[in-house]
Amino acid sequence: MNILIAGFQHETNTFAPSPADWAAFLRGDGFPAYSEGADMLRRFTGSSLPIGGFISEAQARGWALLPACWAGATPSAQVSDEAFERIAGNIVEAARQALAGPGLQAIYLDLHGAAVSFAHEDAEGELLKRLRALVGEQLPIVASLDLHANVSADMLQLADGLVAYRTYPHVDTEATGRLAAQLLERRLQAGQRLPLAWRRVPFLIPINAGCTLIEPAASLYAQLPEVDARQGTLTSIAMGFPAADIDCCGPCVWAYGEQAEAVVQQLWTALCQPPQRWRISLPEPLAAVQQALALAEHASAPVVIADTQDNPGAGGDSNTTGMLHALLQAGAGRRYPGQVALGLLYDPEAAAAAHRAGPGARLSLSLGRQVSTLPGQLSDPPVQAEVTVRALFEGSVRLLGPMLNGLQSQLGQAACLELDGVLVVVASGKIQMLDRELYRCVGVQPEAMKLLVNKSSVHFRADFTPIASHILVARAPGPMPADPASLPWTRLGAGVSAVIPDTLPQTP
Repeated sequence: MNILIAGFQHETNTFAPSPADWAAFLRGDGFPAYSEGADMLRRFTGSSLPIGGFISEAQARGWALLPACWAGATPSAQVSDEAFERIAGNIVEAARQALAGPGLQAIYLDLHGAAVSFAHEDAEGELLKRLRALVGEQLPIVASLDLHANVSADMLQLADGLVAYRTYPHVDTEATGRLAAQLLERRLQAGQRLPLAWRRVPFLIPINAGCTLIEPAASLYAQLPEVDARQGTLTSIAMGFPAADIDCCGPCVWAYGEQAEAVVQQLWTALCQPPQRWRISLPEPLAAVQQALALAEHASAPVVIADTQDNPGAGGDSNTTGMLHALLQAGAGRRYPGQVALGLLYDPEAAAAAHRAGPGARLSLSLGRQVSTLPGQLSDPPVQAEVTVRALFEGSVRLLGPMLNGLQSQLGQAACLELDGVLVVVASGKIQMLDRELYRCVGVQPEAMKLLVNKSSVHFRADFTPIASHILVARAPGPMPADPASLPWTRLGAGVSAVIPDTLPQTP
């Protein structure tokens, strides 16, 4: 059994300001840097990513693995055509060589499922199309997907099996890779494609509402193991990534097995009825900070605020200043000097200036950027301030939290800057604040803070919930609106609405 393995991870926000070029995949930033061949196999064996789980299951079954390449980049605007062609070309060429050499019995792909390139709005569907044209209709292809995949009809029809994460924050990535291996084994044992049923959801779901630690997503996803065990199916629910202006954007439910049709109908109904459960309401920055300060007076653990609309895990650049302005306006640092922290602020220039000046130095800096958010709208202006350099760091950070555990985050130059009692962690690498080590590397002990502002939407909850007294989500101006209905859609598929309706028909 020779199994080709490869990976392509990008979550594309077509409304975001910055595209992902080939250099972004070479760096990786919050992802591992681009790798191929034997180096790729060494890097991901035992890792917490989906490909790590697949490798473990494959090795336990005695399958021989043929590593092609693995490429991931921080979510952003479209993938450049050069980057997509390099990645897809390398994967297809590896499959071609395997067919001509040792032989090939199956392919496993570690995909996100929401990648858009400038030339191909369904980038994963295009990759699958090229592979299928090469290997024919009979060779099995399976893939693992992110919970936020925008699953297309092409993806479902071209792959023999797709399986998505079941948690958000994504703490089951390795387990999903194992599920993909189990799905491949079922397909091989059957000798033919498994029965498939799928159905798209007719409205977009805000990413904050899809957190599986809270309702209604918690109960929805909790049903999957029991339903699959009872019905003999393997089922996935992808929430979709609601910032990709493409035809296949939106949630999708699909299942494999003899009872797939009944299972899909049951879970589609559980997700859609009533639809208004998925609506969210978030406070403005100053209101969120004032609420957090009031809670902190009596709290014995940090109050955490998520700056969701500048989340670099969803296409933001992690450089807007709405929450920093609110902290300063509310006097948060004066009330709790050195116990209020914000991170990560992507500001390579500020980080470099701090490194040139050294610890203890006083600097006049412009922090953050003013960026376009919605058409005709801008985020808050940069913060002009006198800052003190409290600590410096340079290099990669080994993450220890539940997400991406053990992987290295390419942070580059970073610094802890203090202004008016507020600690701001600036960095030259772009990654959302999903792990406490990203604070600790510059001397900020998150457990000792009264108030933390994290540039993240949901992933921060995995490592910060255990230390938080309260969690708030704020709506500061940024490139990733919390409400999909506020985006200027032009290409949503027929029957899919960016506005969550009050009711839906009970039947298809």
